[in-house]
Amino acid sequence: MPLGTLDRTPPPFFKQGIPALTKLVFFSALALFLMVADTRFRVTQPLRAAMATVLHPVERVLLAPVRAWGTVHDYFAGVAEARAGEAAALRRLAEQSERASRVDLHLQENARLRELLGLRAQVTVRSGAAEVLYEASDPYTRKLIIDRGANHGIEAASPVIDADGVLGQVTRVYPLASEVTLLTDKDAAIPVLNTRTQARAAAYGDPGTAAAGAGMELRFLSNNADVQPGDVLHTSGVDGIYPPGLEVATVLSVDRRSGQTFAKVVLAPAAVQGSVRHVLVLEPLNLQLPARPGEAAASAAPVLPRRSGEQP
Repeated sequence: MPLGTLDRTPPPFFKQGIPALTKLVFFSALALFLMVADTRFRVTQPLRAAMATVLHPVERVLLAPVRAWGTVHDYFAGVAEARAGEAAALRRLAEQSERASRVDLHLQENARLRELLGLRAQVTVRSGAAEVLYEASDPYTRKLIIDRGANHGIEAASPVIDADGVLGQVTRVYPLASEVTLLTDKDAAIPVLNTRTQARAAAYGDPGTAAAGAGMELRFLSNNADVQPGDVLHTSGVDGIYPPGLEVATVLSVDRRSGQTFAKVVLAPAAVQGSVRHVLVLEPLNLQLPARPGEAAASAAPVLPRRSGEQP
C-alpha cells in the first residue's frame, strides 16, 4: 500500500475541537444575553405562550386523576360533615323542644301565681326584625347601622337582640335607618342579674379586651362578691329598657387582687357581634310601664299664673 494513501489524522478520541473553556464562556454569555433580553424586551414571551398552549391539554390530562381524587374526597367529607351537622341539629332541636315545653310550663305557673297574688300581668314586648347594613365608620366606637328607622316605628333606647342574646341598644334614629351601640362599646352599660346567685350588678363595655374573646366587665363589684367563672348573666329589667331574662354575657375570669376594693370581672358577650346579619329590635319597656312617681307628680302639678310684679 503506498505511503501517501495512509490516514494520518488522530483517532476521534484524541480530537479536541473547540476548547471547553471557550464553550463555557460562549454559552454563559448567550444565557446572560437571553435573560437580559427576555427581562427588558420579553423576546421569549411568544414562545412561552405557544408552549403553554401546546402543553395545556397535556396538563389537563395529567391533572385529571388528581382532581378526580379530590372530588371524591370532598364528596365523602361533605357527606360526613352533613351527617354530623344533621345529628347536631337534631340534638339541638330536641333540647330546644324540651326547653320550650319547660318554658311553657313555667309561664303557666307564673301566670297562675300572678293571678293568685293579684299582681299585674307581665308586659308584652313587641318586636320587629331588621338587617345590619354596615358598621359605623368611627374606629373608636362599636356601633352598627340597621335598615329600620323612625318611618318603621323604631324609637331611641330600643333593645336589640339576636338569637344568642342582647346585642346592644338603639342610640340614634334616622328616618330610614338606626344606629345601634353594641354592649362592647366603651360608653355602653346594662344592668344584669347573676342567674346563679340572683345578685344584681352593672356590666360595662370594655373594647380593650375584645381581642381576647371578652369585651365587657362588671364594675364596682366588691372583692369578696360571690361571682365565679362560668356564671351566666341575664338582664334584670330594673332599668325599664331591657326586658328581664335576656342572656347578656358569661363570666370569663375573676381577678381578686389583694389590696384592691373592687374585683376585676371580665365578661364574654353572649351575642357574636362580628358575624351578626339579622337582629330583632324590641320596644322599650318604659313605653308600657307606668310613669315614675316624680315624673307623674310633675306632669300632674297645675301651673298657676303669676301675679303682676311677682318674680319667677
